[in-house]
Amino acid sequence: MNLNSLDRRRFLRGSGVALALPLFESLSTMSAFAADGSTAIKRLACIYFPDGVPMPLPEDPAHKDWSWFPHGNGKEFTFSKCGEPFEPVREDLTVLSGFSHAASRKVHGHSNADQFLTAAPTGQSGPYANTVSLDQVYAAHIGDQTRFASLVMSTDGGTGTPRGTHTISFNRNGRAIPAEHRPKRVFDMLFVKSTNNASRQLALSKSALDDMLADATSLRKKLSSNDQSSLDEYLDSVREAEIKVEKARHWINMPLPTLASDHLNLEITPDDPREYLQTMFELMYLAFKTDSTRVATYQIGRENGFGISDHLARAVGLTLAHSLSHETKNPDGWKRFGTYCQFLNEEFARFITRLRETPEPAAAGSMLDNSLLLFGSASSAFHLSRNYPLVLAGGKNMGFKHGQYLNNAGANPQGGAWDGGREPWQVDVAKEDSPLANVFATMLQQLGVAGNRFADSDGIVAELV
Repeated sequence: MNLNSLDRRRFLRGSGVALALPLFESLSTMSAFAADGSTAIKRLACIYFPDGVPMPLPEDPAHKDWSWFPHGNGKEFTFSKCGEPFEPVREDLTVLSGFSHAASRKVHGHSNADQFLTAAPTGQSGPYANTVSLDQVYAAHIGDQTRFASLVMSTDGGTGTPRGTHTISFNRNGRAIPAEHRPKRVFDMLFVKSTNNASRQLALSKSALDDMLADATSLRKKLSSNDQSSLDEYLDSVREAEIKVEKARHWINMPLPTLASDHLNLEITPDDPREYLQTMFELMYLAFKTDSTRVATYQIGRENGFGISDHLARAVGLTLAHSLSHETKNPDGWKRFGTYCQFLNEEFARFITRLRETPEPAAAGSMLDNSLLLFGSASSAFHLSRNYPLVLAGGKNMGFKHGQYLNNAGANPQGGAWDGGREPWQVDVAKEDSPLANVFATMLQQLGVAGNRFADSDGIVAELV
């Protein structure tokens, strides 16, 4: 990339490197903002977690505390302990139940991530074909306005295998888009390298950033006091992110322990997976803040218990995440599974808060108000490919209404511990789900994509807007 061709306002240059800058109100352009001062920037992030959620039956004593879905409906609902992390951001999100993709409702949960953002009939066996994912539809609409059309990440990296994907992003031909799992590689995408040794120089020590700041003297004179504070806060964030990246890189590069010697693997601590997850969310935040991209996906883990992502449960003192969904009938089984899901909810809520606390440059509201976030799984109860656990957050400047629980599943959704017999995905249900594609169609409509359809959608969800 030719540095001389880049907008001088978007980068700080140091010795052989250039650091992407956040958007500034002092330097807003018509390409970024509408004439009336409202933001034209609309962002989309989709985050997926595997293995479903705890769904003890109403008669189970664990139902009150550890059911993933809230209790109630509409504006009148309460979170369980599992959902407590969402309470501080309650007015910025909507919890949805009773939505799923019709083509996958009788597919084993281990095969579900592939179709989460596509609604394609990827099936459980036989020939495999997928279709374009929600994020890539929006990336085709908006991606040419940023340095990167989209940011695709996962904990396990690459593409995985059909029905065992490591990515939730698929191009217009239905081909899996490889996901990046190395935080350092994602971090480096925020920089333009102009020399061969730029990677070494991008250690981002204080002196390196100060060198960049020395080149920014003229830029700072053009910034308002608010923007100068924003620049200082951003550079501090970059320093902190680089430290987290190094810690996360250590964890993700650790070989998977074997079952026989698991207790001897002393180098992986329970704190490392949490740091890794926080780092991946922080990288999405920085990518959005610098307007490097407006579309991001992150697959927290793959289905069926394979890969490094299954060890994220170490963050809460547990061992393998996938096994938690199998062991709910054991003593404290629901609590253990719920504690892990609570951890995932905490980190998503932290991401929401990070965006909410960052003002949108030269426009009303926060970055969250102009960012639409989808968080969820394509399984609910044990291997059940229905009633997806979903949270939609942000996007208030796009017209989204929050502070609600859209409970389309009813008072007694299918759940309970698996007893070793037929699995829930094999059992018929009395009440069929609504098409999740209707939620996607609503999202695309408010994001400004022409047309009101996605996959098998048959309308929009009016309660959301």
